[in-house]
Amino acid sequence: MENVHHCADRVLLDDWHVVADCTALPAQTAFPTRLLGVDLTIRWGPSGLEIRRTDVDQPVLSTEKYGFVWASLGTPTRDVLHIPEAAESDRHLVTGGSIAVKVSGLRAVENFLDMGHFPFVHTGLLGEEPHTEVAPYKVEITEDDEILATECKFYQPLASPTAKEGFIVDYVYKVIRPYTVALYKSNPVQKHRSDVIFLFVQPVDEENCVAHPYLCYIKDNIDEATVRWFMQLIFAQDKPILENQLPKRLPLDPRAETPIRADQSSVCYRRWLREHAVTYGAIPTRI
Repeated sequence: MENVHHCADRVLLDDWHVVADCTALPAQTAFPTRLLGVDLTIRWGPSGLEIRRTDVDQPVLSTEKYGFVWASLGTPTRDVLHIPEAAESDRHLVTGGSIAVKVSGLRAVENFLDMGHFPFVHTGLLGEEPHTEVAPYKVEITEDDEILATECKFYQPLASPTAKEGFIVDYVYKVIRPYTVALYKSNPVQKHRSDVIFLFVQPVDEENCVAHPYLCYIKDNIDEATVRWFMQLIFAQDKPILENQLPKRLPLDPRAETPIRADQSSVCYRRWLREHAVTYGAIPTRI
């Protein structure tokens, strides 16, 4: 049998993780997946959705919210996160498709925080030369123990499918939980409001993940299919870059990789992970 390292991090075991997009679940057959090194099966039963561990044939806590199936392998200390924008009637609420990526989920979160790759990976969409500089921005830990990056600005030739021209986009990033990150970006039409993109990263094992985007886009002259298409286009450009990163797990030692000023969010994220004793999917700090 394959030797899989199961997770020992209580902060991860006692939390909720997305394990499936509800629209992808077959009606009659079991849906196999894996969370934190543990094989699971998801199926519709007489009383609704059921998730079981296949190693010990025991039920796993589960719930449905925002069009996703959530599971916890431990005893959750808090609810599934609350998304106020999901209650706003003038937004499309779109699951962006589940994308398997052969890299640590922590790497996927960190890539989501990185504006520096926009002109080179998302050329003509989220960035272009010569607009390559990441302007200084602010990063802090909030009272809710979340990472908040504000005053992020970046020139984007096609910030969203509704954009008619390039403009400097205002970004706010928020890391809510170790494998959950959100991005608020100024809407091209209603520039005082933001389109919101959540990335729920399912840590399959230490070096594999599934990214589950959730998109809360203002409806202005755009349909759900276009919102989903644009997200999948962007992520398709990110996937090969992510899968070529070495090592596949995220180094938490400050000496492991040399950061630059534009990496403020990443530096804060890695320090925050160390402080929360997250080791799964990471290369811990050397003593």
